[in-house]
Amino acid sequence: MRISAISFDGDMTLWDFQKVMRHSLEKALAALRGLVPTRRAEDLTIEDMISIRGEVEEEVKGRIWNHEEIRLLSFKRTLECIGHPDREIAACLNKVYLKHRFEDIELYPDVIPTFDELAPHYKLGLLSNGNSYPERCGLEARFAFVIFSQDVQIEKPDRRIFEIAAQQADCALDELLHVGDSLKNDVAGANAAGVRSVWLNRDSQASHSGIVAEYEIATLAELPAVLEIG
Repeated sequence: MRISAISFDGDMTLWDFQKVMRHSLEKALAALRGLVPTRRAEDLTIEDMISIRGEVEEEVKGRIWNHEEIRLLSFKRTLECIGHPDREIAACLNKVYLKHRFEDIELYPDVIPTFDELAPHYKLGLLSNGNSYPERCGLEARFAFVIFSQDVQIEKPDRRIFEIAAQQADCALDELLHVGDSLKNDVAGANAAGVRSVWLNRDSQASHSGIVAEYEIATLAELPAVLEIG
C-alpha cells in the first residue's frame, strides 16, 4: 500500500462531538433559564434545542455554511419558540455555547499516541464537515493540511472535498488514506473519490448499508498495524 498522507474526520473520530455538544447546550440552557425565567423556558429540553438547530440548518442549507452563524440563528429561533425573541440574549447564549463547545473538547485517548506513531511516516490532515479547528482542541501544529467544509463550501461525501485534500497534501488520490466514523460521509465519499478508506467503528456497529471500507478498525491504535508500521 503506497500511502503518503492520511486525512482524519474530526467529530466522533478524534473527539466525542455528541458529548461536548450536549454539555455545551446544557450550559446554554441554564443561561437561558436564568435570563428568561418563564415556564416555557423551564419546559425547554436539550432535545428541543437539537431539533430546532436541525430545522434551521435545513432551511439555510447551501446559503449559510458557517456553523457558528447557524448556531446563533438556532438560538434566535429557540427564543422565538418560547415566546421571547431577543437578539442580545441569543448572542449571549451563543457565546456561552461556543465557550464550552471549544474549551471542553476531550480527545479520545487513542488520538495523540497514534498521531505520534504516524507523524514520522505520513503527512497528517484534518478533513471535516464540522468546525473544531486544531488550535481549539489541543491539536495545534499536528496537521500538514486542514480542510473544513464551511471554508470550501463543499461537504463530504462530495468527492471534490477529497480532491482538495489530495491537492493540499500534494499527493495522488490513491496515495491518500481517509479515516472516519461515518460510512456515508467518510467511507462512501472516499471510495467514490478513489481514496483509500478506513471505517473507524468504535462501537462495533453492524453495517447494513452496503458501504464497504477497505479497512475497518475499532480504535485508532489499530491504524499503524494496518499501515504495517513497526
